[in-house]
Amino acid sequence: MLLKRNASLLALAACAASLSAQASSHREAPFIAQNPSVDGTDFYMFNSYEPGRAGFVTLIANYNPLQDAYGGPNYFALNPQALYEIHVDNNADAVEDLTFQFRFSNNFQRIVLDTGAGRNLSIPLINLPPTAATTPTLNRTETYTLSLVRGPRRGANVQTVSNASGGGTVFTKPVDNIGTKSIPDYAAYARQFIYSINIPSCATPGRVFVGQRREGFAVNLGEVFDLVNLNPLGGRDVKGSATADKNITTLALEVPVACLTASATQPIIGAWTTASLRQARVLNPAPQGPTTSSPSTAPRSFGPEVAGGAWTQVSRLGSPLVNEVVIGIDDKDRFNASEPKNDAQFADYVTHPTLPVLLNVLFGTAANVPTAPRGDIVAAFLTGVANVNQPAGVVASEMLRLNTAIAATPAAAQVNVGAALCFTPAGELLLTNPGCDPAGFPNGRRPGDDVVDIELSVVEGFLLGANNPNRTADGAYQVYTDGTIQDASQFDTVFPYLLPPLPGSPNGGNGIVDPVSTASVRR
Repeated sequence: MLLKRNASLLALAACAASLSAQASSHREAPFIAQNPSVDGTDFYMFNSYEPGRAGFVTLIANYNPLQDAYGGPNYFALNPQALYEIHVDNNADAVEDLTFQFRFSNNFQRIVLDTGAGRNLSIPLINLPPTAATTPTLNRTETYTLSLVRGPRRGANVQTVSNASGGGTVFTKPVDNIGTKSIPDYAAYARQFIYSINIPSCATPGRVFVGQRREGFAVNLGEVFDLVNLNPLGGRDVKGSATADKNITTLALEVPVACLTASATQPIIGAWTTASLRQARVLNPAPQGPTTSSPSTAPRSFGPEVAGGAWTQVSRLGSPLVNEVVIGIDDKDRFNASEPKNDAQFADYVTHPTLPVLLNVLFGTAANVPTAPRGDIVAAFLTGVANVNQPAGVVASEMLRLNTAIAATPAAAQVNVGAALCFTPAGELLLTNPGCDPAGFPNGRRPGDDVVDIELSVVEGFLLGANNPNRTADGAYQVYTDGTIQDASQFDTVFPYLLPPLPGSPNGGNGIVDPVSTASVRR
């Protein structure tokens, strides 16, 4: 099999389809670009490949894009006025059967310093010097609750997920990686917040982790948005990823397969993540902190806003890059507010996509992208691929689909475009193909899957078989690249798989200093 990897046509795709998009689903729609704390950026779902975790599925939803590690003093707390959700459809009807709901709280310790003459004033930072390498002194902590809803997401069947150690129902999110002086051993510190959890009606405990991680999605942003300032057909032009110095906020769940599937005979599940805000918002003209002026008086008015009304969805993400390179710019906010069961309204964008036309306009015969109708793109985005992850009786709808019966591939053996390599030039599935790794995207998505290269190859006609105009004379086919490297070696091999975040300041000693005198510090 001939395998050619030419430089970045998909980079063009991202640019041409939506100049407001950044990375996988970063700021991909006009409204969500103004609300980063509820901006879903990447969604992963895969059979767990951590040794000893066969029989589990990992679901990862990333939010709050393009975090600079030095983004103090407030860093990147999740929104306590928002509802973050991961939905699972296990009977292929385009309606959620399970929904995991995350709600967050900010807890202020109000650390004050005696600045003289009895003036005890609140410090401006979220921390003071640590007491140990894994014990920061925090002025603000984030906690969250996790619930499971069976049936419709706004139904009455809401059950609480609890800590398998002690039974508590409130979990703690580690503070973002302020720097090596504040948290000398961040990796060990964050590992303390991986919880074993009891999931209602599930016999085997799962795991949850919420916290800042290193951004795992790779893309050449600068070149992409400078009208694709790369040589798209001149060979590899690896420049490294523009997101290599960024962090992200991760909501990670590991759930037993048996707790996600409808039955042993239906192993294929679909999933997506959403974030919602209250429908009404009133701004407070005189926001004040979460304290009382004295024990005998009412609490001060807290916060810059008061929110109420029904939950209103503002962010949605299943398969990567859909809102960027498939949905038209004037429908992007509507897509973010929609549910899979209503995806018929967006069908023309998939069956008659604009992206192939744009590629042909900008690159002419060099691109040679097949035009409409494109049933192969329907399979990739809306139904799953036949004989891989397409469930019987599927209702066409956009979500990430995983065949849980296809065993996980160990990290060291993963091929970053492996699922694409499972198809012959005739478009037939052949698991004995060199490089074939059916456990990867579009069969779910692992952190190391090069979704940019795979999706570009699909757009180029990879699944069209004999009808693919990009086949060479000997019947081989091409896999294109955006000039970045994405593979399993860039990630961890254990839950939550994404690497610890970059520190705000990478230099310094052990970071442990004598704490400020207890005589001058009060909470």
